[in-house]
Amino acid sequence: MNKSTTRLIAAIAKCFMLFMGLVSVVSCTSKPPQTEAYLFAYFIGNGPGEEAIRYAVSTDGYNYRALNNNQPILDSKKISTSGGVRDPHILRGADGKTFYMVATDLYVPEQGWNNYAMILMKSTDLINWETSVINIPETYPDEFANVDRVWAPQTIYDEATGKYMVYFSMKDKGAHPDIIYYAYANKDFTGLEAAPEQLYYPPVKSHTKACIDGDIIPFNGKYYLFHKAEDGDPGIKLAISDKLTEGYQLVSDKRVDCQTVPVEGSGIFKLNNSDDYILMYDMYTSGRYQFTKSSDLRNFSVIDQEVSMNFHPRHGTVMPITMEELKRVIDKWGTMDDPLVDVTSPELKKLDVDFNNEARTVYLPVKNGVDLTVFDPQFKCIPGFSVKPEGPQDFTKGAVDYTITLDGKSDVVYKVTASNDHNPALDGFYADPQVLYSNKTGKYYIYPTSDGFTGWSGYYFKVFSSDNLVDWKDEGKILDMKAGDVAWADGSAWAPTIVEKKVGDDYKYYYYFSGNYVAGGGKQIGVAVADDPTGPFVAEKEPMIKESPEGWGQQIDPCAFIDPVSGKSYIYWGNGYLAAAELNDDMVSVKSKSIKVLTPKGGTNDDYGFREGVYVIYRDGTYYFMWSVDDTGSPNYHVAYGTAKSPMGPIKVAKNPIVILQDAANGIYGTGHHSVVQVPGKDEWYIVYHRINAKHLHDGPGYHREVCIDKLEFNEDGTIKQVMPTVKGIDPVN
Repeated sequence: MNKSTTRLIAAIAKCFMLFMGLVSVVSCTSKPPQTEAYLFAYFIGNGPGEEAIRYAVSTDGYNYRALNNNQPILDSKKISTSGGVRDPHILRGADGKTFYMVATDLYVPEQGWNNYAMILMKSTDLINWETSVINIPETYPDEFANVDRVWAPQTIYDEATGKYMVYFSMKDKGAHPDIIYYAYANKDFTGLEAAPEQLYYPPVKSHTKACIDGDIIPFNGKYYLFHKAEDGDPGIKLAISDKLTEGYQLVSDKRVDCQTVPVEGSGIFKLNNSDDYILMYDMYTSGRYQFTKSSDLRNFSVIDQEVSMNFHPRHGTVMPITMEELKRVIDKWGTMDDPLVDVTSPELKKLDVDFNNEARTVYLPVKNGVDLTVFDPQFKCIPGFSVKPEGPQDFTKGAVDYTITLDGKSDVVYKVTASNDHNPALDGFYADPQVLYSNKTGKYYIYPTSDGFTGWSGYYFKVFSSDNLVDWKDEGKILDMKAGDVAWADGSAWAPTIVEKKVGDDYKYYYYFSGNYVAGGGKQIGVAVADDPTGPFVAEKEPMIKESPEGWGQQIDPCAFIDPVSGKSYIYWGNGYLAAAELNDDMVSVKSKSIKVLTPKGGTNDDYGFREGVYVIYRDGTYYFMWSVDDTGSPNYHVAYGTAKSPMGPIKVAKNPIVILQDAANGIYGTGHHSVVQVPGKDEWYIVYHRINAKHLHDGPGYHREVCIDKLEFNEDGTIKQVMPTVKGIDPVN
């Protein structure tokens, strides 16, 4: 054979090998399937039976329902060495049809927070899993004999090598904090090819701090590594690299999550048919999850009010799936104890829809003006379930029977009622409502605390307007502390109050609020001023009230009051104490010598004990001081009152001091932190307060409060009649 022939054969062989390599790559990275739903793999807690993998499903990425009655889909004792399985991460393989899941092998009740292994799993149907355990100290004694923490593994496909990279955090017995490592899995996904190597090197100043819960996603030709870092302000941080296995640089020491409380276990995924991504994380000290959304993976906004789950997950991941895959897991784990059915009509007050699976009832609160003779709840079923009847129904004659069917299993009848109730008055989670009637516009306004933030950590204020106290229009934000609208505060945007004052021929609006003072000193009270009830409001550069006259307690919950008798203006505030002061003519400063403590004395503690949320009105020669009792998270949170002959007291506690109290029989709790409005020219009064709906009672009081309105009435002797909180609410006010 001559040299030319040899070179020709070699060239052909090289081309053949190149072709086969391309075929191999194409076969491994085939066209991704069309995903139209989502699978959420998670665990639920640290107790016996809670450290196990569970599934939930969604068709929109926002609303999730647990499968298998929120019970495990795998037996932790069979797949782990410890008996506990945590932090599941699920991934669709490059071939589009194989699935990989990794998890922490840890049983906290016996091991505490020290463990040695992780679990590798592989499946072709999401139901049957081949599993292996990798004990790091035993497998790599030369490199990692002292490791006593192996946490939160995740997997990603490396297109450059055609392999699956597993990355996770490890810590040894004192030599260094938790560090994120990586290693490639073997071909069968039953072990690692070699000893793990460090993946991410935090900035030098952070080397003494733990770094855990790595979460990588490719984006715009780079790799984005979200991770929990304990340096600086602990939280979810972002590092970016051009390469999968090296070169990650921290973008900022600022958190990318939207919280001030501890978080961990980030999970990021792309929404189907969208350019938006969801970053979710485990708020492990708060007992809840938070969802945020972004299109650039750097700036995220909270979308909690768009999200619902009928379970309480801990550190997990969401993976887009096909409708066929969704049907498969429902066929396996769907049950009639909790049918996967939702109602989607835009005419509903969605937050208060109540599915009672035990009683087989559904309560549908509709918005004002909806015609209940031809109302269609628009039931939406996850594949495998169906609902009859369809279309508009007449709900004015009582409950309508709906039959829910699970294919091939059974059906059940639910009695569905729909009601045009006016409470809650605002759509969404809000608290501490302050109501104003504006003489300038002839409209009513509500200025609430924006709820939906764990730990009462809201940072902006909104305003709503109405002509009749029933139909409310969202007028948008008026102050945003994160946007720099309040120079002295960075959060804790709490409990505002507002007054309208005639200045010359026009009106001014003075808006007082609580905030977290960036210069130290905790919660303090500031003021912003506007020419119209909806703003724009301009905040003073420094807080107005910085100190407690008692020397303790928070400076929160202001109430502004213009005395119709003297024309003087006052401000009241306090938490655990009640303070009062006269305002100067500028309305943005107090007469320091007028500051006085008015905390009510006498009476029965359970009935009236002053906590916070004071509100003052004047009627027929009497000044009524009302305030909230107990803790805002308590079902017993309620309003009490006393009277005085002067805006500066002293206050005499009423003989029967309760203004409004919970109604447990109707699922209404925590009725407090209120304000009161009088219909102009009439002795007609309404109390505006927040409540906790029974369905949210145990979900966290700092982010599930709702604003309600009921009528406030007086007895002939001037005492206040106790208000019965209602679901129906009030009729429109002319």
